[in-house]
Amino acid sequence: MILGVIGGLGPMATAYFTELVVKMTDASTDQEHPEMIVYSVPSVPDRTAYILGKSDSSPVPGIVDAGRKLREWGADVIAMPCITAHCFHEELSEKIGLPIINGVESVALYLCGKGVRNEGIMATDGTLQTGLFQKELEKHGIKAITPSPDGQKRVMSLIYDDIKTGREPNMENFEKVERELKALGAENVILGCTELSLIKQKHDIGDFFTDAMECLAACAVRAVGKKVKADF
Repeated sequence: MILGVIGGLGPMATAYFTELVVKMTDASTDQEHPEMIVYSVPSVPDRTAYILGKSDSSPVPGIVDAGRKLREWGADVIAMPCITAHCFHEELSEKIGLPIINGVESVALYLCGKGVRNEGIMATDGTLQTGLFQKELEKHGIKAITPSPDGQKRVMSLIYDDIKTGREPNMENFEKVERELKALGAENVILGCTELSLIKQKHDIGDFFTDAMECLAACAVRAVGKKVKADF
């Protein structure tokens, strides 16, 4: 089976996702790794801006077009290394005509297996306002804990002012949000934006976090019939 990747949402997150797929695959030769077709479409309008009503440009047509191209090129299943785009998961799956791996569901199932009951969320305004993670966690009996308005501004600054612009993340902002969520009772925190995953890639942030990108990559490996390494 061939994995199709709708990339560019954003570009660095896509690069890290494909790296994770390779690293997570239990393979001893090149030939044992998944076949992937990556189509990078950074021109797709900003997902959060559209969800919040700050833009009239819907990201859906661009994502659907990318998905259909991947289908034409032979992809059997699709991954989107953009959590906010999962707000349109059902519509995209229907219009593209291929299964799209649900990264949000994969996170909730992982946490359920770990016995977590109080989960913090760091994600975009768009993801939080649609209740994407909150609803999925609730299905599994997990309480969702979100940052204060000030904390959420810090999260958005990390995503948009730092990582998307290629700057080093302001770790003081990151640590302040971490402390706030802990004080609110979080046992663990979801890095619920693929840009935030890049912080974990480059910084030692400890084991208090669950990376949505890692969950998505593990599901992608399994979805194309490959085995995930035991240490992931």
